[in-house]
Order: sequence, then C-alpha cells, then structure tokens
Amino acid sequence: MTGNPGLSVRAALAQLRTQEPEALHEYTEPMPVAEVAAHFAAAHAGVPAVGASRSEPAVLYRGVKGFQLPVLLGLYGDAARLRRWLPGLPDRAAPDTVVPLLAAAARTAPREVADAPCRAVAAVGDEVDLLRLPVLTSTPRDAGPYLTTALIRAEDPVTGETALSCHRMLVLDRSRLTVWMVPGRKLGELHRRALERGDRLPVSVSIGVPPAVMVASAVNTAFLGPGDAPSADEPPIDKLALAGALAGEAIELSPGLTQPVPALAQAEIVIEGHLDDQVADEALDGAEPGLSLPEFLGYDGRARSGLPVLTVTAVTTRHDPLYQAVVGPGREQSYLLGTAGALSVALSLPHHPGLAVHDLHFAAAGGGMLLLTVAVRKASAAGDTALPGLAREILRQHPFVKTVVLTDEDIAVSCTEDVLWAMTTRSNLAADCTEWTDLGPVPMDPSQTEAWAEHRAAGRIPGRVALDATTPFALRATTRRSFAVPAPRPDRVPGGPAPGL
Repeated sequence: MTGNPGLSVRAALAQLRTQEPEALHEYTEPMPVAEVAAHFAAAHAGVPAVGASRSEPAVLYRGVKGFQLPVLLGLYGDAARLRRWLPGLPDRAAPDTVVPLLAAAARTAPREVADAPCRAVAAVGDEVDLLRLPVLTSTPRDAGPYLTTALIRAEDPVTGETALSCHRMLVLDRSRLTVWMVPGRKLGELHRRALERGDRLPVSVSIGVPPAVMVASAVNTAFLGPGDAPSADEPPIDKLALAGALAGEAIELSPGLTQPVPALAQAEIVIEGHLDDQVADEALDGAEPGLSLPEFLGYDGRARSGLPVLTVTAVTTRHDPLYQAVVGPGREQSYLLGTAGALSVALSLPHHPGLAVHDLHFAAAGGGMLLLTVAVRKASAAGDTALPGLAREILRQHPFVKTVVLTDEDIAVSCTEDVLWAMTTRSNLAADCTEWTDLGPVPMDPSQTEAWAEHRAAGRIPGRVALDATTPFALRATTRRSFAVPAPRPDRVPGGPAPGL
C-alpha cells in the first residue's frame, strides 16, 4: 500500500489519524443512508452548503443501515490539508508557476501495476449490484441516489485522446447509471465520436480516488498543452500525468477487467461499463424529471432528460472498501474546484504588457468557480489600463467565472478580510466595476436568469463583471500598507482560519 497521501485515500486518512486526529470524525451509531448528507451538512459543512465559515473535517459514517461499506465525506474540506497532500502544487497559482508543473507532468506518466488493490473483490455480469453501495440521496427532493465523486476515464481508440472527469450519476437500477455531461466536456466528445463510428464507448469509473487525481481531473483539458505552453499541434498532457506531478510520484493504473480501459489501481471502488445510444431521464419509477440534487452553488439542481446511460459490466473493490461522496455544496467541493480552477486560469493566460499575475484564488462563496480574486503586479502605468483586458480574457475563456476581483500583490487573495479590505479602500464600486454584456450568463447561477431580471430595475440579465481594487500605479508610494509584512495565506497554514468570501 502506498504511503503517499496524494496517491491514496487510505494514506491520506492514515496521515490524518496520526498527525491531525481532531480533523477525523467517526460515527458508529446506526443511521439511515437518506440522513447521512443532512447530518454532515448540519454538523460539519461550510459555505455554501450552510451559513458557517468553517473548514470541514473528514467524516466516516460506519453505521449506515443496510450497508457494509462506510461512507466518507469531507476529506477535502480543508485547504491546508489538501495542499499538504500535493507537494507538487505550486505555492502560488500563476503563469510563471504552472510552467514547471507542466514540465514535471511531461516526465510523470502513469504506470500499470499488477495485483492492484482495487481488484481484490470482483463482481461481473449478473453479479453486479450497484444497490449494494451506500449511494447518498442528499435531500428528500432529490431525483434519487447519485454518485458524486466518481471519475469517468475513457479513451478514444482512434486518436488516443483520453477523458478524465467527475460526473453526477443517478443509480437507475442494479447495473445502469445516467451520466450528466456539462456541454464541452471531453467525455461528451469521445462519446459522440464513438456513436458516429457505430461503436460503444468503454469506460472505467473510479470512486475513492487518489487526492492528486481528484484535483487534476477538474483542470480544463483545453489548457493542458505539452511542454511549456498549450499548443494546438500536439495532444494535451494526460490529466493522470498532471496528477503524478502534483503528488510527486506516478499514478498507478490497473488493466481493465471487462472493458479495454484501465482503472485507478489505488481506488476504493471501480465500476466498468460502456456508453452507447441508450438514454434515460434523471428520474426513477417513471416520474417526470424535476430536481436532481444539491449543486455546488448551494441550490437544488435541475434534473435532465435524455441523458446517456452507462451500462455496468463489472464492479471491483479493495478489501473493506470505503464509499466516498460529497453532499454537493460546501468547502470540500469548493476547494477541489477552486484549486483546479486556479491552475486552469493560470495555464490559460496570455502575456499582458506592464502586468503580471501574481496569484489566483477561487472563493468558496462562489462554489469554487464563480468568484475569482486575481493579485497582479504592475510594472508601469500601462498596467492600470491593461486590467480590463486581463479580466475580459479570463471571463471569455472560463464561462463559469462570474466576478473577477483584481487586487495588488500585497493582498492575500485567499483571506476574506484582506480581499474585502482591498475592495473597501482601493475601489469604488460604482466607478471601478466593468460589465461585459456580450459574455453569456453563468450556468446554474439563479441571479443570471430571465426570471431574476424581471424583479430587478435593469430588467435584463446582467453581464459578467470585474472590479478593479488595485492602487493606481502613480499612487503606490503614497498609498501603501502601514505594516508591509507579507501575510501568510490561510490555506497555507495548518490550523489557520478558513478562507471564505
């Protein structure tokens, strides 16, 4: 068993037990599976799940009624904890720091191993029964039980391209799942190509994956160019290679059992199957699609119709496996999405004369996607006028970013109070906000809908915005902090205050 916490959920939990036991909670009393998510939200979750600015502990529910597998929630609910498990993660998320990360990824290809832990117990064909897994139904309004931290791996047999991404999957019955694919995902492209060839798309689905893989899976493939910069002429770096660079060690793979797609050898649970032309609604027992489950922003999501169906051909597990999940919104989801999102933005940024990006941080208040703080370093007065162009480029390339807050490099971008201090003393909202109405609204944001606009004075869906909370270059000498001591980022310091905003 690997002892690297970036390569194994078990190693990460073992490190918590020995180094930070107060951050690991275990419940052994009986609890219905339908009550687990609500219990975690009330007792442990942070913004945006509930109105509490707190990090989340890792929690094991060992008494889930009717199931042998314990449920693991909150593993990634603390930013400093997650960072300790990823030694290759740059201290700052910026264009100059992600170049070495890509170079390391190019040297850290995944490797296949024999006798993988994930193959200890196997169920094939008619033995498959997804109903044995303690899959959570987070609220009584949900369409049903959803896999929420399952990573799908697919490979294009013609081009060699790969997809690795997390998708919500509704358990329809013993051997079928619906798969919701956000438009533009690589998995959807590979599925479409397979259908055009008249083929099925083989996939492996891994649950309880290495922490480094969980983060790397959420990095935008479009910006994972080879070598020093993205390139349209060469295939992108595999996300598993990026995960290896984050963990400081290659990711281990296990050959497929019933499908020609490898699985993550250190996963707790592996589901193999295929996607074909079969579709189903996100609903059970013939019901009309309504709500799906709580989404990352803290609101109930909308169920979809006609989703691809994944037909399961095998389920394999470790000995005594854990079932890992997220409740939807909360610190855990926000830190995963925000860590990967900051890397994606850093990888995507072109050079702006007179302006350098120093650090990037996605706030939990935006679910790790909507609210981005960008610390910049101005080399001249030209940096003042370059800010709108930088912000627009970020908004254009990253459609889930709603608001960009631009600050100086002396601001600790992951510290709520420091960002608010910059917004309060270095900006005037009426004058320093720039709106772009030609950029589409952010999906799943309730305030960027026609229904919302009907009840606002403007009467239209607002555009996405940037706020300049930087000091004008000419005034830097006369407008500076009295105590020019760099403040540590809260997500870099064990036991530090939980980053919020």
